[in-house]
Amino acid sequence: MTSRYIAIDWGSTNLRAWLYEGDRCLESRQSEAGVTRLNGKSPQAVLAEVTENWREGATPVVMAGMVGSNMGWKVAPYLPVPAHFDAIGQQLTSVGDNIWIIPGLCVSRDDNHNVMRGEETQLLGARTLSPSSVYVMPGTHCKWVQADAQQIHDFRTVMTGELHHLLLRHSLVGAGLPEQESSPEAFAAGLTRGLASPAVLPQLFEVRASHVLGNLPREQVSEFLSGLLIGAEVATLGEQFAGQQAITLVAGSALAARYQQAFRAFGREAAVVEGDVAFQAGIRSIAHAVAN
Repeated sequence: MTSRYIAIDWGSTNLRAWLYEGDRCLESRQSEAGVTRLNGKSPQAVLAEVTENWREGATPVVMAGMVGSNMGWKVAPYLPVPAHFDAIGQQLTSVGDNIWIIPGLCVSRDDNHNVMRGEETQLLGARTLSPSSVYVMPGTHCKWVQADAQQIHDFRTVMTGELHHLLLRHSLVGAGLPEQESSPEAFAAGLTRGLASPAVLPQLFEVRASHVLGNLPREQVSEFLSGLLIGAEVATLGEQFAGQQAITLVAGSALAARYQQAFRAFGREAAVVEGDVAFQAGIRSIAHAVAN
């Protein structure tokens, strides 16, 4: 007999929920009530709203993301790495009647201090969908993860997406620019530069100077900067993490394509797993164990 359960991705700015019967999704819902946008409502009230008519009896609810942070419903303690994949589903934090939060992961060493929440659930799914030694998870804060079939060994975070946004919106690099346009050529040019010279700090002002001097179209600064930062990221962490190991990108199609292009230019191929697909596969694996 299949089991009914609810899977929730509850981040800082939004919430997504799926009602499952076994591996079959019956319905999905979205809300803008992320943990930083509850508008005076309690997490319990928001959960009740978003799962209205879903919880027959005590249908299990398994949640991942910032809901388990110090800004969220209740702190779900980080698991230190190295951590076995199985341990993630065995150390859930209870916040109510069959309502559970998945723990995040952390690294705390002299040479690396890092945390993640939400990506650990994507990793659980990606491990099944595309077994690899290295997982690269692009986004606002890109995660680079070393793992094997049994455990997660180490990870780093690169603030590539956030840095791109800050430089373009809140620094001299992007000051006074017109609306930006898509440009594969500008992205490729930035990528070549970032891969060749990954010590990117001295080059950031050059992005400004390039469009002031007319060498870079003002509408293409965003694309060039994106290529520069992604290229620098891949060149910096590619050797350290990737070596000759199998790489899987866990991302939406647009970001995955940019990183695939970067890895190809770096001389490596990377498989791709859609981020949402990985998340749902990961949270289902935990929910199955809880529901049964």
